[in-house]
Amino acid sequence: MPFEPLYPTPVPTADAIVDVLVAAGVRYVFGLSGGHTGRIFGALEKRQDAIRTVLVREESLGAVMAETIGRMTGVPGVVLGQGPWILGNGLLGTIEAHLSSSPLLLLTDFSDTPAFSLHAPYQSGTGEYGNWDARQAFGAITKEVFTADAPNAAVVATQLAVKHALAGQPGPVAMIYGIRALDGLAGGDALPKIYPAAPFVAAPALGRPDIGTTLALLRGAERPLILAGNGVRIAGAQAALARLAAVTGMPVVTSPSGKGVFDETDAASLGVYGAYGNPSANRAVGSADLILAVGTKMSASDTANADPALIDPRRQTLVQIDIEPRNLSWTFPATATLPGDAADLLGAIADAWDRAPVRSTIAGNVPRTVPLPASDATSGGLHPHEIIAGMQESLPDEAIYTCDAGENRIFMLHYLRSRGVERFIQAAGAGPMGYAIPSALARKLLAPDAPVVAFCGDGGFAMTMNGLITAVEADLPIIVVVMNNDALGWSQHSRGPFATQFARMDYAAIAAGMGCFGTSAHDKNELAEAIAGALEATCSGRPAVIDVRTSMDVSFAELSFAKSRALWDAPLPAQELT
Repeated sequence: MPFEPLYPTPVPTADAIVDVLVAAGVRYVFGLSGGHTGRIFGALEKRQDAIRTVLVREESLGAVMAETIGRMTGVPGVVLGQGPWILGNGLLGTIEAHLSSSPLLLLTDFSDTPAFSLHAPYQSGTGEYGNWDARQAFGAITKEVFTADAPNAAVVATQLAVKHALAGQPGPVAMIYGIRALDGLAGGDALPKIYPAAPFVAAPALGRPDIGTTLALLRGAERPLILAGNGVRIAGAQAALARLAAVTGMPVVTSPSGKGVFDETDAASLGVYGAYGNPSANRAVGSADLILAVGTKMSASDTANADPALIDPRRQTLVQIDIEPRNLSWTFPATATLPGDAADLLGAIADAWDRAPVRSTIAGNVPRTVPLPASDATSGGLHPHEIIAGMQESLPDEAIYTCDAGENRIFMLHYLRSRGVERFIQAAGAGPMGYAIPSALARKLLAPDAPVVAFCGDGGFAMTMNGLITAVEADLPIIVVVMNNDALGWSQHSRGPFATQFARMDYAAIAAGMGCFGTSAHDKNELAEAIAGALEATCSGRPAVIDVRTSMDVSFAELSFAKSRALWDAPLPAQELT
C-alpha cells in the first residue's frame, strides 16, 4: 500500500501536530498555556469538533486528568503547557503514569530563545550553561523523550511519541518543541517527509504464545486462583477476565492497583489481597496451589513484603501473563510465562477450557473485612469504615469512586465493595496525595451521567482543591467526600502528632466560595442527608463537597496483614465440582 506525504502545501506546525493527536484518537487535552505552547492551544481552538481542551488552574491537575484518561481508555492522555511547569507541577501525574503504565503524552517546550542560548536566557531548558536540561530531567520520569527544532521533525516526532506511549508496556512520553519548530510551516519539500499517522501510532500486532503448558497446569490444579492487577485495566481485558472466571469457576482476587477490574459483587470475587487486604482474599491466595497472575508485578507492598503465607513458590505454581517480558518471573519465579496481550490470552484460555467450572471453597468461612467498632458520642466523628458504608448505602450502584493515597485509600481498598467494572480507581503506582479530585474530573468526562465521587483525606483535599474551580468552569459536577480528621492520618497513626496535625478548617465553606455546594456531616444521619443534597446539586450541574468529621480512634493498622492472618487459620476445605 503506497503512502503519499502529507501537506504538499505547507501548514503551521501546530496545526499538523494537532492533526496527529486527532489521528491517534485523542479526545481530550488538559493544560495551562505558557511559553511557546500557546501556538498549539491556538491550533486546538480550530479543532474543537474533535478534541475538547480543558483549561486547568495548575499543571498537576492536568497531568492527573491526562493520566486517568490514558489508564481508563488506552488512548494517551495529553497534558500541554510550558516546560518547567509541566515537569515540576506536572510530576504528580507523570510519575503515576510511569509507575502505573498509563499512556500519557507530555507536550511541552524548551522555552528557548535561540539567539541568546549561551547568555543565561530566561527559563530556557536547552541544557547549556546557565540553562536547565529539559531532556535529561524528563528522561528520568518517562519512557522516552523526543525533541524537535524544525517543523517537519516536530510532526514526525509527535507521531513517534504516541507510538512509544502505547508500545509494549504503556507509559508517559515527553515531546519537547523548540521555538523554531513551532513558529515554522510543516510539509512541502522539507525533510523528513510527513506521512499519515496511522502506521506510526497503531499498536503492533503481537504473536500469541503457546498456552498448552498453562492449560495443562490449570487442569491439574486442585485450588487454582486468578490474581488480577492493573495490567488487566491497561489491556482492556476486563470482559475477558470475567468470562474466564465464569467458564473455569476460579475465584478472582485483585491487587490493590487492580481493584475495579472485576465486579466485586460477583460470587467469584474475594476482594483485594496484600498488606491491608481482605481476609477472604488473603486466605484464598495463601491456600491456592496455582496462581494465574495477570498484569500484576506482585510487588513487596502487594504481597505483605513477600510473606510466604501469601505467595510461596516452594508450595505454589505460578503462571504469569504480562505485556512486558521483563515483568515475568520478576519478583517470584513462574513455572509458565505468557508474554502478550492479556485480553487475547485470557480469551484463548477460556476458549480452550474443557472442564466443568470449579466451585471455589479456598476462602473458607473467612470474613471479607476485618470487623471494626462503631463510633459513639466520645469518638469525635465517624470512623472511616462507617463513612464508606454510608456512601455505599446512599449512592447508586453506578457511582464511580476515586481516592488519594494515605489512610483513606487503605480503608477504601478494604471496605468499598466496587459494584460493576471500573467504578474504582486510585493512584496505583506512585501513590501521590492530591490524586482523587483531578482523577474524578477525568472520570466525569468519560461518564457524564454517573455520580463520580472523589474520596480523600483533608491533607489530599488541600493539595488539589483548586480542581474544584475547574469542576465549576468545565461543567464537571463531581462529589468530593473529605475525611476531615485535622491530621495526616497515616503519619499520625504511624509516628504521633508532631508535624502531622492541621488547624481546623471548614472545607464545605471553602468549596462554597468556589461556587460548589458545600455541606458537613458529623454522624450517619447527617452523612445520608449530605449525600442526598450532593446528588441533587450535581444533577443540576453543581459540584459538591461533603466535609465529614472523622474520628482518629480507628487506625489503618487495624487492617494489617497480621490482623487479617489471625482470621484465616481454619482448616482448608476441599474443592467442589458443579
